[in-house]
Amino acid sequence: MRNRLLLGLIAVAGLAIAGCASSPQQLSPQPKLTAPMAAVGHGQPVSVRVVDGRSSFSLGTRGGLYPETSTVSVQSNDVIPKLQAEAESAVRLLGFTPTPNAYNAPQLTLTLAELKYQSPKELYVTSANIGATFKVDVRNSVRSYTGRYGASLEQRFGMAPNTATNTKLVSDVLSDALTRVFKDQTIGQVLNGQ
Repeated sequence: MRNRLLLGLIAVAGLAIAGCASSPQQLSPQPKLTAPMAAVGHGQPVSVRVVDGRSSFSLGTRGGLYPETSTVSVQSNDVIPKLQAEAESAVRLLGFTPTPNAYNAPQLTLTLAELKYQSPKELYVTSANIGATFKVDVRNSVRSYTGRYGASLEQRFGMAPNTATNTKLVSDVLSDALTRVFKDQTIGQVLNGQ
């Protein structure tokens, strides 16, 4: 009887300790353009392609006592189709017509170069640095242009952030960086054949 009670107490203590470890978070961000675009095109076809250039789906960890269990990740097959839709929407707002495999049309390739999430390695998670970087390659028959655009956010917390909070933060940073890409007037000029 005493052994059974002791085993029960050990099991409860084990659960309490395990509860201190954070479980991994797989986020599903919703990147959106956050500013109006000035239309410079006249409906010309443009080939738009979005690719994932990250070396890993992991953004980093939420820190805390067990950082190895508190990874934050965003899968390529989740975020890339959303970025493709937003990039095509931006190209339409700029006055062009996204057309897959358009022959001899200007091409825009948007690469998600980096997406990171960093927290201090402390007992309690109090803050996070989140960053996103896009690389864009635009070319027409006579000219090409390459640029990098980034956004970052430092967020402080009163308690460890849940999946919904982190999803919103990563969405905000992606949206900011994506909007910076298409606000660059050079992109519209190259798509316009200039």
